[in-house]
Amino acid sequence: MLDLFLLGFIGLLLACGLKRPFIWVLAYIYIDIVAPQKIGWSIIQAIPVSLIAFLAAFAGWVLLDGKKGSRFTFRQGLMLALLLYCGMTTLTAAFPDSAWDKWDWVWKALLFAIFLPLTLRTKLRLEAAVLFIVLAVGTIAINGGIKTIFGGGGYGTLSLLVDENAGLYEGSIISTVAICIIPLALWLARHGTIFKPDWKVWGFTAGLIFACLLIPVGTGARTGLVCIAVLGVLLLRSVRYRFVYAGAAALAMMAAIPFLPQSYLERMGTIAGYESDQSASTRLAVWEWTIGYAKANPLGGGFDAYRANSFTYQTRTVSGEGASRQVTYNTVTEEGRAYHSSYFELLGEQGWIGLGLWLWLQALGLWHMERLRWRLGKLEGGKRSWQWGLATALQQAHIVFLVGALFVGIAYQPFLFMLVGLQCGLWSYVRRTEEPASRAKFKPCEPKPEAPAPAA
Repeated sequence: MLDLFLLGFIGLLLACGLKRPFIWVLAYIYIDIVAPQKIGWSIIQAIPVSLIAFLAAFAGWVLLDGKKGSRFTFRQGLMLALLLYCGMTTLTAAFPDSAWDKWDWVWKALLFAIFLPLTLRTKLRLEAAVLFIVLAVGTIAINGGIKTIFGGGGYGTLSLLVDENAGLYEGSIISTVAICIIPLALWLARHGTIFKPDWKVWGFTAGLIFACLLIPVGTGARTGLVCIAVLGVLLLRSVRYRFVYAGAAALAMMAAIPFLPQSYLERMGTIAGYESDQSASTRLAVWEWTIGYAKANPLGGGFDAYRANSFTYQTRTVSGEGASRQVTYNTVTEEGRAYHSSYFELLGEQGWIGLGLWLWLQALGLWHMERLRWRLGKLEGGKRSWQWGLATALQQAHIVFLVGALFVGIAYQPFLFMLVGLQCGLWSYVRRTEEPASRAKFKPCEPKPEAPAPAA
């Protein structure tokens, strides 16, 4: 029954795309994030729904959709360069089998992100893409939030829609992404036209935000707590009453602490004491190994090059207090441990060139959104415009993701490249619609030709 429902929903989206081809783009966003083919039990697993939607999105734009207003931006060129570079390192990868397995989904994430801005020609399309991303991630977050409330959480034990520890269904990754969509959900609640702002929309938005905040609790992911703190600071830039917001946030945090599980509080307490935490010590050792590996292999070792690592380190455990305080050191040897950081993931797999391309892509996106905020903010009522609000939300989501990426290997996560695609689409839209009007406004007036003198 579940398979038939999922297939029916996907079929409905594909059928609607016959009249509006852009819906096929939205269908792929939904499938890529939620992965309904993994949720079902039988029929849907045998149908390549992701590939069908992927091909339909491209074919629909090429054959049926309008091209007026579509622009290829410099950042899309950077993604194309990164895609080609990743293909080159895959051909020479240190571990070819696993490298080709990772390449199978990385190239689709990059190619779709390059393609996505070409379809985002109107405000409605930008809003629809944001809406599908928020609702798709919200599908996972709401499920996890409900299970957390009823005691189904815990580090490595929270069961989401898919019973696997990969992609958006991995605890640290979904904790990061769930916090990322909060500013996008707030933007939809303020400026949405598909679902116009009213008490029902704001009620759903409040519930969705609450569910997103519960995900780091349910998964026990320390990365999620860091992302919440970063988002809290970022929101200070855009809220009207900053002191009221800061006070309300502090009160909410103090009120929530007594209701948090003791296991979650104990795990969050290990953030400061990395020497006693084997997981944190492993990450530091992997990062140190990766730097050495990049020095020996400046062009990178291809996807999953971490499988070559091997290192030994010590952990420190303190027991007792005062005169009975004892410090115990344990020697640990590890092999083939993942990077646990997107930045070191890029460095080890794509070398200094790949890391440089990736960082350039991210930094340019933050700068472009800041430029839009600055330009639109100078206009009368500009800070109340949907463009300013979307630029702010995309920048906040992007920063939160990049902070989470410090501790999780999500450098090629499709959600990140969807954010980049939205930024490119918004950047192109504003330049196309605002700059001509601005140039016309400040264009110097040409002197009118003098009237001919009357005949004598």
